[in-house]
Amino acid sequence: MHALAAFEAAARLGGFAPAAEELCVTPSAVSHRIRQLEQQLAMQLFERSSTGVRLTTGGRMYLAQVREAFAALAHSGGRTTAGRVRLRVSAPPTFARQLLMPRLPAFLQDRDDIDLEVHVGNPLLAEVTEPADVAIRWSDGKELSGVVHRLFEDRLGPLAAPTYITAHGLRSVADVAGATLLRSPLLPWGAWLQAAGLPPSEPERGAVFNDLGMLLEAASAGLGVAISPRRLAAAWLDSGRLVPITEVTTVSPLSYYVTCATADQARPEVAEFMDWLREGLAE
Repeated sequence: MHALAAFEAAARLGGFAPAAEELCVTPSAVSHRIRQLEQQLAMQLFERSSTGVRLTTGGRMYLAQVREAFAALAHSGGRTTAGRVRLRVSAPPTFARQLLMPRLPAFLQDRDDIDLEVHVGNPLLAEVTEPADVAIRWSDGKELSGVVHRLFEDRLGPLAAPTYITAHGLRSVADVAGATLLRSPLLPWGAWLQAAGLPPSEPERGAVFNDLGMLLEAASAGLGVAISPRRLAAAWLDSGRLVPITEVTTVSPLSYYVTCATADQARPEVAEFMDWLREGLAE
């Protein structure tokens, strides 16, 4: 178990030193435990170099099995007192505020047996590092593992505050290209620029935000033009704080996915929550 814990921590944190810090042991102890594990498995788990370590193909496959096993052990005691169960949900902050929280009362209304925990997840990470039975991730879906379902497809387009549009005379696709384009690592401009017939190169200037909600708030404050899926921006559009500049849109290359470990899909509360979320957002 010590070797498995060292392996999982090193894989998740990207090195032996951070794994050692988390486990309160020395880096040499982590290295020794992983070498013991590799000898027992007769398989190399990491490629080692002067710049660090990287999982081998076999290591990535084994990591998925180890995480499923850890999840099964953790959840074997998941039922709390008086027959209640704990359900831990991880979601990116903007999804949690705009799409999940308004719907949660309906889910919990007739489910007195569930103790719900909601954790804010890092939308930039495909891997779930916080405790979670169900995780929502902003992704293209390619790096997600376990049970994975896309929640919905959304259209992508440029949005800005009405005062900003008026002040800068934004009326067409060409006008958008000349405006201040707000940026986010979560949502590049390239897909929409290409759909609009413009060079798909990413803007090199403009403020950068690592949360989609902050991006939309910045646009509504008049800092520039945001690119956003229409459904995610519904609260800003409905209130009039943001308006579309053009009707040219394209399918968002990234979307929200709901996931769980393969070992968890048989848990009734997990399956029920995932089905409820998928059905509600499909409407």
